[in-house]
Parts: sequence; structure tokens; C-alpha cells
Amino acid sequence: SIHQPPHNSTHFHPHKLTAASKIHTGPSNNQFIIHFVNSKSQNLNMPENRAAKIAEPFVCGGTAATMASIAIHPMDLAKVRMQLFGQLNPGKPVPGFATILTNMVKADGITSIYKGVDAAIGRQLVYGTARIGLHRAFSDELKKRNDGKPISFGMKALSGMASGSIAVCIGTPFDIALVRLQSDSMAPAAERKNYKNVMDALTRTVKEEGPAALYKGLAPNILRGMSMNVGQLACYDQAKEMVAKLLNDPMTNGPAFTTQVGASLVAGFTAAAFSMPFDLIKSRLMAQKPDPMTGKLPYSGVADCAVQIVKTEGPLGLFSGFSAYYGRCAPHAMIVLLCTESITSGYRKAWGY
Repeated sequence: SIHQPPHNSTHFHPHKLTAASKIHTGPSNNQFIIHFVNSKSQNLNMPENRAAKIAEPFVCGGTAATMASIAIHPMDLAKVRMQLFGQLNPGKPVPGFATILTNMVKADGITSIYKGVDAAIGRQLVYGTARIGLHRAFSDELKKRNDGKPISFGMKALSGMASGSIAVCIGTPFDIALVRLQSDSMAPAAERKNYKNVMDALTRTVKEEGPAALYKGLAPNILRGMSMNVGQLACYDQAKEMVAKLLNDPMTNGPAFTTQVGASLVAGFTAAAFSMPFDLIKSRLMAQKPDPMTGKLPYSGVADCAVQIVKTEGPLGLFSGFSAYYGRCAPHAMIVLLCTESITSGYRKAWGY
């Protein structure tokens, strides 16, 4: 018969048994495995653990996204400034991200390269948590409906687009605040807003321009969010399967670290390539201000912005600042994806399932 746990079973944790004690848990290893699996299943059925399981992709994904944003914030700042340079200085060559950061440090000190980091954190706590958590939740549900088998890339892309668009609608106000904090010092001294922090940027934008101003550039931001999620998360899931096959990684207890690194490198490039034009248009629309004389905005919408960029800067203008953008996307993707795997593993151990 299958070995029964000790009478005080509430304190019995099979996953914490030592190698020596496992030998004496029952007549055979198979019986121990059956008991171990049943114990894990019972743990997951507990109400608090069910709630923890639902929250898992949001907590782990949001934490990883916030850590990544703090780490790469200087690159993000340089990327935004490179994207806006062509608009503010037509005809002039766009400086590299190293030049931009060096000049900022010389002019305003080392802390200047972390201007707007509070908005970046706020954005990731909302947008990053939603986009990663929803994608993982949608993907898991699609796998469940596919009898537990891996889903196609098309389904992964659909999950990425749906989760990305929903997350953008929630997080756009923080995106507006972030872009404005990062670009304010590029304006002439008389036109600067001199925002103190993210809340100051949000409240003053609403007071001076109305609540709708917090959703400027929503259309390209949705397109960017969809393309970013497909490029980063859907491509990561697909690349993980492909890299695992190349490295003969069975992924029985999750992907090996080498599989994670290889897949995240692929995802970093695809995320940058897919989303760059939309990110550029989003930055231009969010940063635009009415002409002091005419009161007219430089761009009337997404299409007009794209056409004007191509006319004045050429087709490659849509990829202005790609070096900084890739320098931001690649490490950001790797940090998010690698940290999510590690944080998820620790989260599950903490909750005992």
C-alpha cells in the first residue's frame, strides 16, 4: 500500500526531505513520487495558493520589468533624446547615445542621466506588470485549451498583441510623464516646464492641457505595445523552444540558463526591430507642443507624423536612434526575461507549489 504521511500532516513537507529520508518514505521510489505529486497538488488547491498562482505572472513579471527599467534608464533617456533631436534640430546629424550621455553628465552632473526614473518605475509597475502578466496568463490559458501542448507562434503573437494593447491603455499616462521628464531640458530655457517629479508632470499636464493630454500618442503607443510584446515575449517563447532543441534541453524543470540566454538575445533584437518606428512616432507625438504663435501642433496624427519624418529625414528617419534603442531593448529584454524565470522559481518555492 502507498505510504501515508505522519499523523501531524500539516507539518509534513515532502519537498523538504533529505536524500537519506527519501529512501525510507515508502516501499518504493514510485510510491514516494505519487505521494510527492499529490502533496504538491493539495498545496496548489489551497485558497491562498490558488490566489498566489493567479497573481504569479503579474508579481514576477512586474518585479522583473521594474528592475530592468532602473538598470537601463540612462539608455532609455538617450534613446528619447536621439528620437527628438531631428524634430528640434532639422538637418543636423543625430549624435550618438554616448555623446548625449557624456554631454548631460558634463552639463548637469551624473544624476541627470536618471532624470525621470520615478516615472519609469511607475510606468513599469503599471504597464510592465500588465503586459507581461496578461501575456503569460493568456498563453497559459491557450496551452490549457490545446491539451497542454505548445501553442503555435500565431497564437503566441495574438496573446502578445492583446496583452500589449490592454497594458498600453492602462499605462499611457505614465509614458507621457516619462517622455516629458526626459525631453524637457532639450527645449529652449524659456519653454521648459521644469517638472519636479512624475506626479508634478502628471498633475500639471492635466491642469494646463486637460485630461485628454495624458493619452496623446495613444494610437502609436498601442501599436508599439503590440509590436513590442510580439517581438519580446512571443518571440522569446518561440525562440526558447527552438534553442532548447538545438541545445538538447528537455526543459523538464524549466529552460536551462543557456537556453534562456540564447532565447533572450533573439527576443532583444526582434523587440527592437518590430517596435522602433512606432516608438519613434509615439515619442514625437507625446513630446509635441503647440506653436506659441499659431497654437498648431507639429503633427496631426500617426500617419501625418510618419509622412513628415520620411519627408524631412528620409525613410531611415523612422529608425533614428536605433543604436540607443537596441542598446536599451536588448539588455532590457534579457534582464526582464532572465529575471522573470528566476523570480518565478523563487516565488513558487516560497508558496510551496
